[in-house]
Amino acid sequence: MFRRQKPLHEQLAERGGLSLETDGVMRPTQAAAPPGWDGEASGEAGIHGVARTRRWDSVTIVEAPGLRGDEVRFVALPDGTLVVDEDEPDGALTPLADAVETAVAPPYRAEAVRRGPARWAVAAVRIAVAEARGLDGDRAELVVSADAATLTVDGRSSTAHVPAFERAGEAHGRTYVVRAERLDGDLWEIEALPL
Repeated sequence: MFRRQKPLHEQLAERGGLSLETDGVMRPTQAAAPPGWDGEASGEAGIHGVARTRRWDSVTIVEAPGLRGDEVRFVALPDGTLVVDEDEPDGALTPLADAVETAVAPPYRAEAVRRGPARWAVAAVRIAVAEARGLDGDRAELVVSADAATLTVDGRSSTAHVPAFERAGEAHGRTYVVRAERLDGDLWEIEALPL
């Protein structure tokens, strides 16, 4: 019995992320889609024209024998102090921080994953930090539009005045949004974007 396979051009089109419409015209599938309206790549990385989004400023491997868990996250403050989410012995993160700081100066956010008994992969990304006194809560957002300025802290409206957030936003123009997350005490990690 003879069974007909798909023609070679259809097989290759499917493998390449293209679909053949009934009119015979090749149209891109999601894998080859152009970037979205916000410039964010869409589709699958590695397919023509779609680059991987860069997440880290530094990635390295380091020996850190004093760590207990399999993953650790930390933030290095501008003065070099490390704020750690997990319960690890004092000084155990020093090898990770030293390795990161050959490429990225504080402040930065880092994540590390165990790759062997004492071997760790550690990645870090630069962050912006600001001091904001008198705010209660852990997350804040300042939105300044042409009409008004609105500050919310932990989802509730606030009347507080935060000059550090305003300076960070004004660096991006007259209308902006500043998102902030408390790191330690009055220090906040901030991200400012134009509106």
